[in-house]
Amino acid sequence: MNIKRLLFAAAVLTGIGYFATAEEPPLEWTDPDTGYRVVRLSRGFDSARSFYFHNRPFLAGADGQGDQMVFYAAEHEGEVLQLRVMDLGTFETRRLTSESERIGGEILSPVTREAYYQAGRRVMAVHVDSGAERTVCELPEDLPGSVRTVSADGSRLLGVYADGIRELLRRHPKKSEYFNIIYEARLPNQQFTIDLATGDTRVVQESHDWLNHQQFSPTNPDLLTYCHEGPWHKVQRIWLLDLATGQHTPIHERTVEREIAGHEFWSPDGRAVWFDLQIPRGETFYLTRYDLATGEETRYQHERHEWSVHYNISPDQKLFCGDGGSAHSVAHSPDGHWIYLFEPDGDRLNSTRLVNLKEHDYELEPNAHFTPDGRWIVFRANMHGASQVYAVDLQSR
Repeated sequence: MNIKRLLFAAAVLTGIGYFATAEEPPLEWTDPDTGYRVVRLSRGFDSARSFYFHNRPFLAGADGQGDQMVFYAAEHEGEVLQLRVMDLGTFETRRLTSESERIGGEILSPVTREAYYQAGRRVMAVHVDSGAERTVCELPEDLPGSVRTVSADGSRLLGVYADGIRELLRRHPKKSEYFNIIYEARLPNQQFTIDLATGDTRVVQESHDWLNHQQFSPTNPDLLTYCHEGPWHKVQRIWLLDLATGQHTPIHERTVEREIAGHEFWSPDGRAVWFDLQIPRGETFYLTRYDLATGEETRYQHERHEWSVHYNISPDQKLFCGDGGSAHSVAHSPDGHWIYLFEPDGDRLNSTRLVNLKEHDYELEPNAHFTPDGRWIVFRANMHGASQVYAVDLQSR
């Protein structure tokens, strides 16, 4: 993103400077606690949300110039959130979907240049450049699951279905209620693929473990991670699945009671899986790298107050970001509500606070992402009311 164009756009939109009217969140400000410039990317929307932390939302421009970001937004209160694409140089957006029912799926393929989403049992694709939509398939009645991730070559989606989960979620809508209930229910779970050329579905795993957090490798179209979901201290959470061989491989073995590992994500080069490691839960905190070639782990320790709900990695793999946490999160830190930048230093992480999220309600996870040029960290927050999409400029100090 170009900061001169950013400031010019802010001035044009407000007509009076760099700040919007009192009824709207500010368009741009300098965080008084950190000195970093923060901008609101979502403009003219009642609410907006960026993608979940491990779902990459970025795409190069159609002409190879500039970068784009796909996100969700609603123009008016009460409207269904629709997929939109934003030019990160101008903040101009285009609407990609016009569904009347709630849609889900935060899946974008840089190969096909399509975003994939789901409305009921319909699995849809929309081309980011042309806006052309197509129906990939309608999920079978006996497999009405949800799609989660797209393969590196853009040839297939992977989804998951748990028989009976929707009824449990209806009766227990809060995560604090349903998380252990679904784990204890031991529902029949199935992971399945969808061929993007034919729409054919194929079940690739059946289990009574709760299967979740599916992510294809960014480089290997046959390899993905998934998790055994549930209270982290009760599960062997992180797994690899090779679709070519059908082999399931656990990542990280517990060494002490109540040790936990999770919120895993891929390195951009596909050579490693990173995850949050706590030995034991809530006491000693590490960001940990699992090397796929050797199985070796590299751990970077950080302080309790720096723990984040999710971490992410920069495109050059030299830096990390975190979205902090509330006093009710696993770290129980009264001062952990920040967007963080982390830099490895030996076997530790040095942290820099970027944005104060003390007014943010962590029931909405910020889910931070580095932009493709590594200059900005994008996140979502409700610190000014409804959820909006923001970015902090790493070069503003």
